[in-house]
Amino acid sequence: MKSIIQGGAESVMDAAKAIYVSVELSQSTWLVTSFAPAIDTKMARKGLPVGGVGQLLTLVADLRSKVLSKTGLSFPVIIIQEAGLDGFWVHRVLVDEGLESYVVDATSIAVPRKARRAKTDRIDGELLVRALMAFKRGEPRACAMVRVPSHDEEDRRRLLRERKALVVERLRHANRIEGLLFAQGISNYRPLNRDRRPRLEDLRTGDGRPLPPFMKAQISRELDRLELVIEQIRTIEAERDKLLMCERKEANSAVSMLENVRGIGPEFASLLWAEGFYRHFDNRRQIAAYAGLAPTPWQSGSIDRDQGVSKAGNPRLRTTMIQAAWLWLRHQPDSALSDWFRQRAASSGAAQRKKIVVALARKLLVALWKYVTAGIVIDGARLKNA
Repeated sequence: MKSIIQGGAESVMDAAKAIYVSVELSQSTWLVTSFAPAIDTKMARKGLPVGGVGQLLTLVADLRSKVLSKTGLSFPVIIIQEAGLDGFWVHRVLVDEGLESYVVDATSIAVPRKARRAKTDRIDGELLVRALMAFKRGEPRACAMVRVPSHDEEDRRRLLRERKALVVERLRHANRIEGLLFAQGISNYRPLNRDRRPRLEDLRTGDGRPLPPFMKAQISRELDRLELVIEQIRTIEAERDKLLMCERKEANSAVSMLENVRGIGPEFASLLWAEGFYRHFDNRRQIAAYAGLAPTPWQSGSIDRDQGVSKAGNPRLRTTMIQAAWLWLRHQPDSALSDWFRQRAASSGAAQRKKIVVALARKLLVALWKYVTAGIVIDGARLKNA
């Protein structure tokens, strides 16, 4: 017991030998909150213009020299910021300057649970400093720091994310055209077919008249935008295939292993690789929580119920895994995971089966993670090159 108390006291003393700085980023101004426990008892604040990294580095140097002049010691500067719209460029600049920098998940910081909680940039800056100090003292679950991806890891996600946005835009244009024609009594026109231009010339309204000239011109312009989106999707898919080809050349690459599983194609394999399996996870709970597929219990006294999945992780990975779970039942009917689903869905309705398939998505994600990292093939799964 005495050794535990001494260890805790040493960690507190070590935490006091540092300068803690939080940067509250916004589109109008940056608020820098600093605290040096060795010389101050209160936190100091200073506003900086947006993008003022040079002024931030100057402020950090001034803080360090101030502490050096009063204590005769050179303390390290530790900086924290929230993950947000500014991305990771500020963090990377600070790391390149040799500073210790962290990016925190803002939702992991405990806040007062009052009905009307006060929230200002000043309060948020102080919360960040306190969370950083607790994290450096080694307090468990003080906050969750974000794993900052490398430049290459961040850049190769863009192909898949842009393609997903373009697919949504393609559907929006197609639905718009079909809606305009349906109002004229035409329901058999498919804008995504290759004969969309010749078919447009032959269309007749429900009362037998040709298309009005202004409507025909509007649909023609919608087709121009639709064809541009289709061409951009083709370009992105070609670049994606080129990227996957380079990845397949590496020994035991995650993409090749995923594509070898029946039911997983190039799109799913590349998305799972770029959004999930590019980083390291210590256990299955971490990978499930990262995808937002971890359960959220609610337990208090005699109350014990499940609130469903947290949805606090990567939404793209979560959506992909739910789609993959449905495809898994079709392409891998003899696997142990499919048997598990059938046993639980045998006496359930449609609404309950949707909940069960989310649980299947979590199990499938963990199983694919073990397959990619440790080579453990899913029980009963069929491989393409088996």
